[in-house]
Amino acid sequence: MKNKIGPANFGTVVSVRGSVVDVRFTTRLPPIYSLLRAGREGRIAIEVLAQLDGDRVRGIALTPTQGLARDMTVEDTGGPLRVPVGRSILSRMFDVFGNTIDRRPPATDVEWRTVHRPPPALARRSTKSEIFETGIKAIDVLMPLERGGKAGLFGGAGVGKTVLLTEMIHNMVGHQEGVSIFCGIGERCREGQELYHDMKEAGVLPDMVMVFGQMNEPPGSRFRVGHAALTMAEYFRDDEHRDVLLLIDNIFRFIQAGSEVSGLMGRMPSRLGYQPTMGTELSGLEERIANTDTGAITSIQAVYVPADDFTDPAAVHTFSHLSASIVLSRKRASEGLYPAIDPLLSSSKMATPGIVGERHYRLAREIRRTLAQYEDLKDIIAMLGLEQLSQHDRNIVFRARRLERFLTQPFITTEQFSGIKGKVVKLKDALDGCERILQDEFMDYPESALYMIGPIEEAMEKAKATTPALLQDADGRERETEHGENAHAS
Repeated sequence: MKNKIGPANFGTVVSVRGSVVDVRFTTRLPPIYSLLRAGREGRIAIEVLAQLDGDRVRGIALTPTQGLARDMTVEDTGGPLRVPVGRSILSRMFDVFGNTIDRRPPATDVEWRTVHRPPPALARRSTKSEIFETGIKAIDVLMPLERGGKAGLFGGAGVGKTVLLTEMIHNMVGHQEGVSIFCGIGERCREGQELYHDMKEAGVLPDMVMVFGQMNEPPGSRFRVGHAALTMAEYFRDDEHRDVLLLIDNIFRFIQAGSEVSGLMGRMPSRLGYQPTMGTELSGLEERIANTDTGAITSIQAVYVPADDFTDPAAVHTFSHLSASIVLSRKRASEGLYPAIDPLLSSSKMATPGIVGERHYRLAREIRRTLAQYEDLKDIIAMLGLEQLSQHDRNIVFRARRLERFLTQPFITTEQFSGIKGKVVKLKDALDGCERILQDEFMDYPESALYMIGPIEEAMEKAKATTPALLQDADGRERETEHGENAHAS
């Protein structure tokens, strides 16, 4: 039997209630987190989560329990759940047990390590803050990510979390010499298959590992798949001394699986039905993601927000671990502003003058101020119209609308749907574009010229292609108002 450790220790099934299995051992009681095997060829895997008394343990099945019955023999493997690590796991797709699921031969020349590992000691952690460029304008300018940090993608269903994650894989593989690990927790099998083929076509699969615990799998399996992916990431950071990009889709499903496991174990639920141990379980996973003296694990995590409620305990607990929060807005998605990032709700702890530099910090603050003022003016515009605003306020509106459109970007991963060639934009080009818009350089350009472009120079090319009438129409109202005000003043 795979991963068999120590002398044989057998028990018998006392009861089976769904995924909860009670087992009696007469010789030696297995410790917490021990992996037990039952059924034909040990196909049913059970993880011990509680010792009920001197001879009984209670565990959660990580596989379906069909065929498991009372008095069946259970074997203690002598250790916890283990996954393979080594260079040969690159370009492969695994399940929570370390079995390959990409229809290729099993991985060879690997070492098996436990998924239950402590976070790195404080003495080993790096104290240096570095920026991690993504090539996406809105993120790099307004909410820069930290190398070795954790960034969260917050949003409800269907606002573009998975698309943004996939785009980051495309963009970052070109920038870094590290390894990408994609961890799918409770997601659709279709997404895993599409991602595998997309990465293969993009040529980035040789430096990538995928680990999946799908939506149809038992809660115990979905709960442990994040730990399995982190164990692989830690190998590349600590043994190979490489930087790792860990993408988790979706961290809410990890909390949800923990809630299901907690309910099955009969624990009293806490606020809004979540498990009482949610904070500890999330910390046990998140604290292992760190920047150390040997390398960094940079994590980007999609976070589903139930009913778009950011006061939900799952969202609140996740926020506390992140160095950057990228909030996706359904309203912006409905307006066609992709990526649908809300610049006023999103934030980053890296956006300080000491880390990003004085110019970047000043520009980011000016952009946020302009967009916030525009948000305040929207109610007045809706009731009275743009004409009732002062010239100063109208200029703010024109700047904000052009900034909103400049911060949209065509993605490589959506080329086949949108028909627009995807762009990767350097931070310098993104900052230059924002600065020039704030200086009113593009006041005479139609807003459409700034929509879905890369660097700002593309707006000029787009505007040249449009007719002079279009340019006049875009700003005609503003000029008429200016003439009217001047005439009234004289």
